[in-house]
Amino acid sequence: MHKGSPGALPLFEEPSQAPVDTSDTWDRSFVDLVRNFSELGQRSAAVHEGGIHYLINEFWTAGQRQAHSIHEVSYRACFKPQLPEFFIKRLTKRTDAVYDPFMGRGTTPVQAGLMGRRPLGNDINPLSVLLTRPRLKPPTLPDIARRLGQVPWHTGTIDNPDLLVFFSEKTLRHICALRNWLLDRAPLGGTADPVDDWIRMVAINRLTGHSPGFFSVYTLPPNQAVSVQSQKKINEQRDQTPVDRDVIKLILKKSRSLLSDGSMPAHPEAILTTSTSQSTPEIRDESVTLVVTSPPFLDIVQYAGDNWLRSWFAGIDVTSVAIAHHQTETAWQNMVRATLGELARVVRPGGHVAFEVGEVRNGSVLLERLVWEAAEGLPFERLFVMVNQQEFTKTANCWGVQNNAKGTNTNRIVVLRRT
Repeated sequence: MHKGSPGALPLFEEPSQAPVDTSDTWDRSFVDLVRNFSELGQRSAAVHEGGIHYLINEFWTAGQRQAHSIHEVSYRACFKPQLPEFFIKRLTKRTDAVYDPFMGRGTTPVQAGLMGRRPLGNDINPLSVLLTRPRLKPPTLPDIARRLGQVPWHTGTIDNPDLLVFFSEKTLRHICALRNWLLDRAPLGGTADPVDDWIRMVAINRLTGHSPGFFSVYTLPPNQAVSVQSQKKINEQRDQTPVDRDVIKLILKKSRSLLSDGSMPAHPEAILTTSTSQSTPEIRDESVTLVVTSPPFLDIVQYAGDNWLRSWFAGIDVTSVAIAHHQTETAWQNMVRATLGELARVVRPGGHVAFEVGEVRNGSVLLERLVWEAAEGLPFERLFVMVNQQEFTKTANCWGVQNNAKGTNTNRIVVLRRT
């Protein structure tokens, strides 16, 4: 292994003559597989820094839309489906349970379902279940169209006139009619009809955005709703007023897009919960083969604020959802330690945890080191940190945010094996 400072990383090793065959590699040595990975044309570079083994490569494509279309549901700070796919393909077999204790929009459980594994997911925000569950059991387009034809669109009344900064009066009345109808038929926390569940999920994702494909006037991208006051300023600056949108047409259009690559294949029954990551009694001891997850980063994303409008539509009281914001490294690391303790209970011996973190505070805090330390003394073997660097990220800059200003330029995944 190369020893030295992170700023002096070696160049990638020469590609091996024969690419690694990963068609059925779940029982191979994962350490060797990652070290010798060359499917995209280059071997992994190796670095030893601060007691941690790093393996650096482009492990999956940087393409934005090369995953299954059913993933195309917007959510702030979510990773690409290629990330869980990489681990699911190599560390599990069909019917194995794959789990994410911070599932967000549900990328890991949805990808697990697409690959015939058992989807398990948890998130303290009930919005996550509403975004994930419908895509694990999607209805057909004709069923969606028939159900939309049953909505009493003429009954909508406007209870919050402030929302008229986003929507025209006609559109808001239709949104309110759909919201009330769904809340009556599929109350939060209850068992929802799959068609109603799907329509609610799509409507949540069409509320606001920056194109005519959304119910709203031009605003921020759909994964981040601005406040009413901020939207007023946007309207003034752009000299715009909300126009009528065809809610039925837009729901059908998005549904058609989500299902364009086909529906969800058969998979074992999913378990989706709304507990804290440190306590998930619904998941049995040693029942999980693989965990692929990414926790909330240090005071970066305000999930409650970003999702206030979606929560309103879903009937969620955001003030009652205890989404933690960790302002210090110590507090964040304590949360990670408690989460890993719970994962040690649910992951079977020989199973793996892929714990993805990113670059925060302009690269001055490397969260993977905090995760590495948090796992010490727990029944996990700390294998290495995978650094998936995309084509635009230079090797010498993968330790900080220098080449693309702000944001996360690399995926950093702490890989653990349950002992």
